[in-house]
Amino acid sequence: MEMEQLLNMGFSQDLASQALAATGGKCTLKATEWILNNNDSKSLPLPPLTNPNPNNPHSSSSSPPVQPKLNHFFPPKSQSSPNNEESPSNNKRTKLFHSSSPQQFPSPTSSSTIQKQKPPAPPHQPLAERMRPKGIDDVIGQDHLLGKNSILRTSLNSARLPSIVLWGPPGTGKTSIARAIAHSASSNTYRFVSLSAVTAGVKDVRESVDEARKFKKWNKRTVLFIDEVHRFNKAQQDSFLPVIEDGSIVFIGATTENPSFHLITPLLSRCRVFTLNPLQPENIVTLLKRAADDSERGLVKSVGVNVTVEEEVFDFVSLNCDGDARVALNALEISATIAAARVNGNEEKAVKGGDQDNETSLVVIDGEDEVGSKSKSDGAVVCVDDAKEAFQCKHIAYDKAGEEHYNLISALHKSMRGSDANAAIYWLARMLEGGEEPLYIARRLIRFACEDVGLADPAALNQSVACYQACHFIGMPECNVILAQCVAYLALAPKSVAVYQAIGAAQKMVKESAGQNEGVPLHLRNAPTKLMKEIGYGKGYIYPPSDPLSSASQTYLPSSLQGHTFLNWQGLNPKSNR
Repeated sequence: MEMEQLLNMGFSQDLASQALAATGGKCTLKATEWILNNNDSKSLPLPPLTNPNPNNPHSSSSSPPVQPKLNHFFPPKSQSSPNNEESPSNNKRTKLFHSSSPQQFPSPTSSSTIQKQKPPAPPHQPLAERMRPKGIDDVIGQDHLLGKNSILRTSLNSARLPSIVLWGPPGTGKTSIARAIAHSASSNTYRFVSLSAVTAGVKDVRESVDEARKFKKWNKRTVLFIDEVHRFNKAQQDSFLPVIEDGSIVFIGATTENPSFHLITPLLSRCRVFTLNPLQPENIVTLLKRAADDSERGLVKSVGVNVTVEEEVFDFVSLNCDGDARVALNALEISATIAAARVNGNEEKAVKGGDQDNETSLVVIDGEDEVGSKSKSDGAVVCVDDAKEAFQCKHIAYDKAGEEHYNLISALHKSMRGSDANAAIYWLARMLEGGEEPLYIARRLIRFACEDVGLADPAALNQSVACYQACHFIGMPECNVILAQCVAYLALAPKSVAVYQAIGAAQKMVKESAGQNEGVPLHLRNAPTKLMKEIGYGKGYIYPPSDPLSSASQTYLPSSLQGHTFLNWQGLNPKSNR
């Protein structure tokens, strides 16, 4: 393509080849500048672009060609006008050149302009990403994993990292710990490769594994970090097994889901599972103060002005982020943005009011923010109202299909079983505020009414079924009181698990019976046909309403289970309540 463009400009093939070879062969503009700087443009052979005698169409064959000047297309830098505008005499020929060339070329002075322009600024990174710890010593809040004599720190010091799975809620430092391990580990012993199970496929995993095997031959192991590893299917997880086993890679997986449910057993047997705890408020405060004080990566870089954060803001954010460092840092960054916008807005009003000499506003020069002396000295002050505006509502860690979902429903169920109505209503509120489906809770209450209340208060089943129907009729948020009433009723009701235990014992008997289950006794069988009656179906059966005394001696269990008791319920005498 470049050779063709140079030939279309009229340069000889030899000269075009020399120019492309000298400039790398990938840029027509550079090749053309090389020709103009290393050759006399007036002596370069070019084909005529116009006929000198328009009245004689054949005059071009006999008349000498008119040599156009190359500065019509690429004028020398010293002759270019300050405003980068072409003269009228060159405008027509420049348009002719552009219409016949395969692609549009920049303006004649574009090369010098490009050299003076600064490279584009890197894309903005969130505060939480910029403040990731650079080493193991910078990680906060997981002392049980990174303490002085912990497994990870000892393994790092001895250069013998094990394969691990980091399991914990979002924002507790799983990815940060993995990257800190990469920064702290010896570069002569390990190389770090990071993949995300959300975006990576089988091809990416296979390439990483192949590279790891190559580096192993040079006595260099690969630390392969897989974020959100629970999203990999069984086949993808199987691909890690041989390279973990032969030591080609050190596997580090991060997941928010229970590894017992989402990771295959062979992978778990090759890795140690480390549990990360939600960060305590004092840990969050430490992180927030670090971000506020860091002049290179902290809030100053986010908003462009000095930022002062009130002490109450740290306490408010740490108590409302639910132990999630990412939520806390994002909220602090938004709060600082709100405060900085308020300062800039006040300065703009002052300038419009005629106080421009005394106030300084934000000035942008060549893509860089330069803040005036007043903004630099005073800066923005982040108050609690800014933090409340950033949060809008309290962050609640909840996942309707994850670990926390089952933790909370278990807490609700056990609080009602323990007759603690206050705790039960609290866990109900946690589920509702987390966005749980109210009908799911109502279904669990129906189960509780039969399993834990049972015969002690048979009306509990009616209450729970009515609760489900009422929730179905009106939905949230009005059904919250209906659920709370049913939860309180079940928590305060008398409890009995007799029916629950009875059905469990009976099912166990059926499953564990030796050989085939015994047939139904003949006197209990239905006999709708004459043949069945002749065989003996229903023979000897006593109808209890007609003969209560005689039916008292009638048996209903198979002969091998005569006298066996499944239901232990002292308040009911079945023989006297026919």
